[in-house]
Amino acid sequence: WRPQPAGRRWRRTLVMAASKPVEAAVVAAAAPGSGSGVGGGGAAAGPGTGGLPRWQLALAVGAPLLLGAGAMYLWSRQRRRREAGGRGDAGGLKRNSERKTPEGRASPAPGSGHPEDPGAHLEMNSLDRAQAAKNKGNKYFKAGKYEQAIHCYTEAISLCPTEKNVDLSTFYQNRAAAFEQLQKWKEVAQDCTKAVELNPKYVKALFRRAKAHEKLDNKKECLEDVTAVCILEGFQNQQSMLLADKVLKLLGKEKAKEKYKNREPLMPSPQFIKSYFSSFTDDIISQPMLKGEKSDEDKDKEGEVLEVKENSGYLKAKQYMEEENYDKIISECSKEIDAQGKYMAEALLLRATFYLLIGNANAAKPDLDKVISLKEANVKLRANALIKRGSMYMQQQQPLLSTQDFNMAADIDPQNADVYHHRGQLKILLDQVEEAVADFDECIRLRPESALAQAQKCFALYRQAYTGNNSSQIQAAMKGFEEVIKKFPRCAEGYALYAQALTDQQQFGKADEMYDKCIDLEPDNATTYVHKGLLQLQWKQDLDRGLELISKAIEIDSKCDFAYETMGTIEVQRGNMEKAIDMFNKAINLAKSEMEMAHLYSLCDAAHAQTEVAKKYGLKPPTL
Repeated sequence: WRPQPAGRRWRRTLVMAASKPVEAAVVAAAAPGSGSGVGGGGAAAGPGTGGLPRWQLALAVGAPLLLGAGAMYLWSRQRRRREAGGRGDAGGLKRNSERKTPEGRASPAPGSGHPEDPGAHLEMNSLDRAQAAKNKGNKYFKAGKYEQAIHCYTEAISLCPTEKNVDLSTFYQNRAAAFEQLQKWKEVAQDCTKAVELNPKYVKALFRRAKAHEKLDNKKECLEDVTAVCILEGFQNQQSMLLADKVLKLLGKEKAKEKYKNREPLMPSPQFIKSYFSSFTDDIISQPMLKGEKSDEDKDKEGEVLEVKENSGYLKAKQYMEEENYDKIISECSKEIDAQGKYMAEALLLRATFYLLIGNANAAKPDLDKVISLKEANVKLRANALIKRGSMYMQQQQPLLSTQDFNMAADIDPQNADVYHHRGQLKILLDQVEEAVADFDECIRLRPESALAQAQKCFALYRQAYTGNNSSQIQAAMKGFEEVIKKFPRCAEGYALYAQALTDQQQFGKADEMYDKCIDLEPDNATTYVHKGLLQLQWKQDLDRGLELISKAIEIDSKCDFAYETMGTIEVQRGNMEKAIDMFNKAINLAKSEMEMAHLYSLCDAAHAQTEVAKKYGLKPPTL
């Protein structure tokens, strides 16, 4: 889950998966994530992935059928056309085949040798005996007598002429299947390796070896084997896709845990920070400095640097905020806290917020806990801390704790519009759309001028209608978007969310116009260019224009990890693995959470695996 600033930013549309409770194009604003911002070129999908165009799928995080980084294995429409005639590789499998049973005859029937070959008769006799031993082994296998089956397969291997590669590979693969039943994983891997050496595109052997490597905790080798299987099967077998996803996630988590622990904190771009704070209307720490906090002299120096009247670390931090000198804020807040000054509660909350912004949740939590426990503190400070802690919990995949914090915030400050706005976003992420709409309605009741809440309510209604395949409700939601952008023509998010719904409805021209409106209103919003670029790919298959727009996003904001991730995914589809890996590594260095970093490592590892498979087996998926 990638939380984003809600006030001026929309999230990527992400596909729901069990491991990542992500979905809507609304933002989860209170726990700042990364500067990548919004989402995926289209509105949220209904059940499964059928409603999403391929370019969205290629950028999704964790689709139900092509889980997680398995989306890296999505290719252009041409692939299906190329493979429409089927596959003829030895060892090929039908979709979702279990691959559990040993194989039958893999060679011509006895007597089919060439008569002009003087050794054909003798050779076929040897092969016949090998086949007979194998068939006997198959009977033992089906009876669950695996040791006897292994003995028969070993006999078949010893009898088989060495030049009969396909037959020999089958015998080794069958023996590996028997070893698998006995959970002798080392022997499984060894026999599958023999089979693959004899028949490099032997899907059953490659997949069985992948499973053995998984059991032996050889994740890299497992990934390479299952990647080869996915390519050979044209990404049509869900068993293979599930294993690929599983090992990619494990590798990603392992690498991210180590990397995140030693990462250097990185302040997001000023535009991201301003967008984040603008998502709150009842947040004391994000309000401009009060007149009483400035010296009389400074009140008359409009445009010049302000000097605070009191010797307060917190007020100095607020001054730095106005100057966009964000790197000094945490240290100034610490001075206020250490001195137990007048603004200690505010300083704790501001420091926690910037810890979240730089991706240091471990440092943020104690400060948030303390603000929440300060009964004498302003209730709006406590409610804001609860919103931010709740969003942090959601980022950490702890939805129950997240819900508890949002509910507590509503209890202690029931007139706080921010609570309902952000809880509404949480409810959408949890697929509780009706409750989300109710929260957005309450936010709108408290703050009728909240354009974002109204736009997000429209998106929630659209998503509900789309999921239920209710065309009349879809049209009503689209009409609602029109009313929002008419009422709030300066709200970029209204156009952005509408653009995602329009894209989903394949109204590409109008979606493009909406993104242009966003750019007019927010020319420094890098993620808008990414989404407009993705739209060009989906709409016109205009790769050059798409890449030009995404490159523009990076030019605008060099810390936009979403742009690097998107560029990397496109380069994978173009077959440019080295460039893709470079883009993913740049995104990894900008990740704001361990979970996001793990996802990016999964994408990077998928690209690495495809590079290795290309070297070893000459296998490459079709490219754009």
